[in-house]
Amino acid sequence: MAVVRDTSGAAGLDQALAEIVERAAEVTEADLVVARLGDDAGGLTARAVHASSPALQAELEGSRISAGSVPVGERDELLQLPRPLRRVAEQLGAMAVLQLPVRAGQVVVGSLELMRRRGAFDERERALARTAAEQVALARRAYGDGGGTNPVVPDLLELAGDALAAGSDETRAADQVAVLAAEATGAKACLVWRYEPDGPVLAALAGPAGTAAPTAALEAVLRAQASAEPIALEEPAADGSTLATLQLGQPPLGALQLAFGAEREPDVPMLARLGTFAVRAAHALRASERRRTLAVELERTRALLTIIGQAIAQLSLAHTLETAVERVCELLGSERVAVYLVEGADEKRLEPAASRGLAGPHVRVGERLLELALGPARGRGLVFVPEAAKDERLGGVHDVLQEVGLEAAIGVPLRVREELIGLLAVYPERGRELTENEESLLRALAAQLAVAVQNASLHEQTKRLGAERTEALEAERDASKRLRALYEISRSFTESLSLDATLEAITRTIVESLGVDAAALRMPDERGTALVPVAVHVREERLTEALETILSLPQPLSPVRPSVFRSGEALVLDAESAAALGPAHEPLIPFLEKGSSVAVIPLSTQVEILGTLTLLSLDSDNPIAGNTLEAAISIAGQAALALDNARLYQQQKRFADTMQRSLLPRTRPQLEELEIGDVYDSSARVDVGGDVYDYLSLADGRLAVVLGDVTGHGIDATADMAMAKFVFRSLAREHPEPGDFLSAANEIVLEEIGAGKFITLLYLTVDGRAGELACASAGHPPPRLLRTGGKPEPLAVGGLALGIDGGQRYEEAHVRLEPGDAIVLYTDGLLEARRDGELYGEQRLDAALTANAHLPAQELANTLLADCKAFGGALGDDCAIVVLKRK
Repeated sequence: MAVVRDTSGAAGLDQALAEIVERAAEVTEADLVVARLGDDAGGLTARAVHASSPALQAELEGSRISAGSVPVGERDELLQLPRPLRRVAEQLGAMAVLQLPVRAGQVVVGSLELMRRRGAFDERERALARTAAEQVALARRAYGDGGGTNPVVPDLLELAGDALAAGSDETRAADQVAVLAAEATGAKACLVWRYEPDGPVLAALAGPAGTAAPTAALEAVLRAQASAEPIALEEPAADGSTLATLQLGQPPLGALQLAFGAEREPDVPMLARLGTFAVRAAHALRASERRRTLAVELERTRALLTIIGQAIAQLSLAHTLETAVERVCELLGSERVAVYLVEGADEKRLEPAASRGLAGPHVRVGERLLELALGPARGRGLVFVPEAAKDERLGGVHDVLQEVGLEAAIGVPLRVREELIGLLAVYPERGRELTENEESLLRALAAQLAVAVQNASLHEQTKRLGAERTEALEAERDASKRLRALYEISRSFTESLSLDATLEAITRTIVESLGVDAAALRMPDERGTALVPVAVHVREERLTEALETILSLPQPLSPVRPSVFRSGEALVLDAESAAALGPAHEPLIPFLEKGSSVAVIPLSTQVEILGTLTLLSLDSDNPIAGNTLEAAISIAGQAALALDNARLYQQQKRFADTMQRSLLPRTRPQLEELEIGDVYDSSARVDVGGDVYDYLSLADGRLAVVLGDVTGHGIDATADMAMAKFVFRSLAREHPEPGDFLSAANEIVLEEIGAGKFITLLYLTVDGRAGELACASAGHPPPRLLRTGGKPEPLAVGGLALGIDGGQRYEEAHVRLEPGDAIVLYTDGLLEARRDGELYGEQRLDAALTANAHLPAQELANTLLADCKAFGGALGDDCAIVVLKRK
């Protein structure tokens, strides 16, 4: 913040650095923080020191270390520190050390050192330290380092954007956006609005308190939101003041509004830079919203785990219900919650088991909610009555509603498998909306609560009836096995979205959960004439080869032979039934005759049978029967759903990839003077992405190449991809020069693309014989120029994305490719691959380009994609790479 507040030099570099190290010490609880920058002698001098000991601080101020002693990455081992820093750590008695480089681009220009006496820095504290190092670099950029590097004449908005990216506190992002924008532009006030369904809401204000949400500002925001223009400038008011409103993000999540006095009128260059700042501000606000969303989801997960934990730890029905009611009240913000349990064998009669904020005959309302939940609302899984007094569905209990004072109602049945055990009821205030996430939470909560309630009830019965203790505990263990098995199967699908991983998880989980020796999963082949093995798991490694051979035989589907697959019923085999089923089960007869047990269970959804699961237990004392068979059938039912989802996902993904690839070039040009390589890989999501690239030979012998990214996913993105390809094909010959092409393409895209959408595009032409290359960009990451023996460097191209505003002009960059030189084009899916929240980024891209510059074009493209996926795993966004290399 200090860097942005004063770049004139009045505050001074040392003052800015002092603020940074003080803040770093506070947020990381470090006993010592030192910021160093390069000096005239080629070393690094301490320019700011925070120390818990004044003597140590005085000793370190102005101290020097060698520039070569700064690590490329982070250093957190005491023995790895340079000798001067090791002595300081020993003098301090530090248990934890951390040394980070301060970079200007790719060059190390300083060092940030943190030490403390207590335990190691955790990942959060490390992230805060990295932010401090970035702020040191930002301060050096604004002021120079006092050692020969002059400050860059600052663009305050650019510095504000850098500060926002480097040091944004995601929980206060809106306040930071307002303060930074106001200070960097000289506006007398800045307002940040958040778009809500009911209209814009003021999220932050920087400036005089009297400017909070005035009528003129709100009206200006409403006009800007309706126009969908990125920047809306109001006519000056009578006092000469002006309002400028910028949309934040695409689609907009809010607006940034600046109020300028008569003495400070915004000009076109400032508005252009404000557009760039608005992109960074939108990113910071989205990050803040994601954190809030994650916090909500974490709280919901904690609620589920709390209920299960109470049931397992206490095994008390009263304690479990009390915990459930308390957590539901907190999560939904309701003061009235009840849990009703079925009374005896009559599922229509309920008795209140736990409640909060309720008195009187409210159980009658619960019984009516249960009727509705089991009848008209059965498919939804719950019933929601937003205005109870006016809803005819509660007509029979309107007297009770009035007596108890209930204004709205939500009812969720409590079920364990097919057994109804009760109802969870919430009675919010009238007009309370129920979001999709809250519905999902209530259904999940009810499912876990039902299991917890049943387990607790069983345990209490064992205390009263000693003869039933063993049976109740066995039921509890079976329920735990099923929960673990269902969790493993569901996790395999949600984490990998892979059919193969789901198949393997089903067989492995059922073997481990039920303690059987082997499991085999069979599914119909493409012709539907046989069940073929798709996954086999054996518990003991020494038996794997033999049992896999036996369980991997296909099972013909004969119209005259009995089939578990067609009957849909589980079957425990004996020698006779194994022989009747056919060749896949005949090898099991010798095992059955010696006391082993085998069960064949269908995997079925409500509409079809997907396959069969064969279980084998070699131990005659552990047969597949009773509770084990019941648990296996229960797990198989849920496994079928995961299997059906995985199969559906695979089909949708294959369809999406086919649609995407149909719009990409089927072949690449073959030129004597140029090597051309390209590669495309789709993200792990089902939705079709918007990456597109294409080639076209021009009349003068040059090759035109286009690569771009369309906003959004799905069918709309596919249509926009097709339009982008058509624009390229139809305009390239008429407007072959890059700048002219993008200007003409922008006018077409403006007319054709939907509101709030845009296309980023790179367009270049290359003369293979002369090596002449011309390039222009419309909002797309600049290509990397890779010189033989040199470091990669971006081409200096840039411009507004297509489809945002008309009358655009795009500057061209011209370079000459020498033999062996290459130009690398890519979409942002390459740079934005993530691992643990860290981006692949330009630094890793440049390192991969440098290490593999000698490769042919196609191999280089393949290697870049492989390096990106090795870093981040499955891609979160589509990725396209095109490489042109002069022979």
